[in-house]
Amino acid sequence: MKRDFAALQNQHFDLLVCGGGIYGAWTAYDAALRGLKVVIVEQGDWASATSSASSKLIHGGLRYLETYDFKLVSKSLKERTMLLHTAPHRVWPLRFGVPVYAQQRMNRLQLKLGLTLYDFLAGDADPQMRHNYLNPKQFTEYFSCLDEQALNGGFTYADAQTDDARLVLELISGAQDAGASCINYCKLIQLLETNGQADGAIVQDQLTQTEQKISAKQIVFTTGQWLAEEAQSREWCRLAKGVHLVMPTVLKDEALLLTAKSDGRVFFMIPWYGLTLLGTTDTDFKGDAEQVTIDASDIAYLLAAANNYLKTPWKESDIIGRYAGVRVLKQNTQTASSGSPSAVSRDWEIKTASNGVHYAVGGKITSSRQDAARIVDTVCSQLGTALPCATQDRLFPWAPQENFSDWSTRMLGQATQMGIDTESARWLLHRHGTRITEMLRRIETEADLAQRIIPSLPFIVADLLHCAATEMVIHLEDLLRRRLPLLILAKLTEYELQQIALRVADTLHWDATRTYQEVERCCKQWITH
Repeated sequence: MKRDFAALQNQHFDLLVCGGGIYGAWTAYDAALRGLKVVIVEQGDWASATSSASSKLIHGGLRYLETYDFKLVSKSLKERTMLLHTAPHRVWPLRFGVPVYAQQRMNRLQLKLGLTLYDFLAGDADPQMRHNYLNPKQFTEYFSCLDEQALNGGFTYADAQTDDARLVLELISGAQDAGASCINYCKLIQLLETNGQADGAIVQDQLTQTEQKISAKQIVFTTGQWLAEEAQSREWCRLAKGVHLVMPTVLKDEALLLTAKSDGRVFFMIPWYGLTLLGTTDTDFKGDAEQVTIDASDIAYLLAAANNYLKTPWKESDIIGRYAGVRVLKQNTQTASSGSPSAVSRDWEIKTASNGVHYAVGGKITSSRQDAARIVDTVCSQLGTALPCATQDRLFPWAPQENFSDWSTRMLGQATQMGIDTESARWLLHRHGTRITEMLRRIETEADLAQRIIPSLPFIVADLLHCAATEMVIHLEDLLRRRLPLLILAKLTEYELQQIALRVADTLHWDATRTYQEVERCCKQWITH
């Protein structure tokens, strides 16, 4: 993946996509595969906002059954099934436990009915993906962290997990390989119009402040929370903030779906890179889209919700990392001024302004591919061409062509023979798919690259250097928050940041001054003194 702002000069595109999160990535990828000439610009880093601040799940949304949003659940479950087959390295099954306690909001029969409907809507013939019931003894064997008092057993059911930032990155890589121009740290400064119709834009390189005029027959905004900052799209959006905390390990390979006793909201405890994700909150957001902060009340809510279930309660000092994101929900007259954000549909729609610019509003990661296909259908219709969706049932760019189980067994064997520990090797497959071979080749000549960056986390030095060299990294934060999420999975010290920055400085062509600046920038954002 190479960034080339200069290549935009004097270019004429069929489609300009503004916003490099999951919706922009899928749109650019699908459009490029259909043969359109595409450019996608992102004012920050790829997935630098909400698309790297999710619960890392590909799921139907069990809780949406309570609001009778069967269409959205069915749509999402079908996408989940497809992604498990087309991206087995990127999306993998994850089972969830749902405990049944005496005197809880939903009883065993209600949960049984909901999970039966969930399985039916999924239409998946794989018995591994269906729910089952466990008695109290069996349930606590899986989830020993839970308080056993008043536990009457529980259910387990299947959904799927991903690394959201790397999902976006792989799609951007695929779009670029299909011919799209993909530029991060590139801001749209001004839309250009002829006779009231948008036909281009002025964009600015955020590294050099150089401006460039480009022509585009169609323009799509997939800018997420920034839609609420624009006069044209503000009235279509309602924003909700979601906060996650990274906590110590309490789970094995399965997650928990729980209900907050304070307000009845669903939240998750999810194993992720060997630690535990706790989240999410769901509160209205009316602040600055550039400054999404985590309040003391967000932390107190999540810890209290979890501690109602945990045998050994968590304290604030147990928090390892934290992050927040802002979801865009579709605004409507029923929810414009009242109601909880949790009650608002996560479905999506495309809006087209009078100047012909298209806006993607709402949605969720799981169903984003299908929604992006509709965006590209709309663009193709406006261009007067009939080109079918190119992403349905298509293997991901870094997915192996052969049977995934056979391939992964072989690659794990090679990785461990080279000195990579088993856990790091497994994550390397999930993170890079077929590109793992590039790292293994390098380890053949530099054996020390098989060692972990930090002993407690499953990331090796070869991974760090590969990301720095090939994944359009501009800042140290890009590398340590989204390419490898060390900044939220470890309490890094300034010294550790310096050592990592020095390790990648040559690869990123940083001199001593730039390296110092990048460490200072990271410390200011991520290290609490």
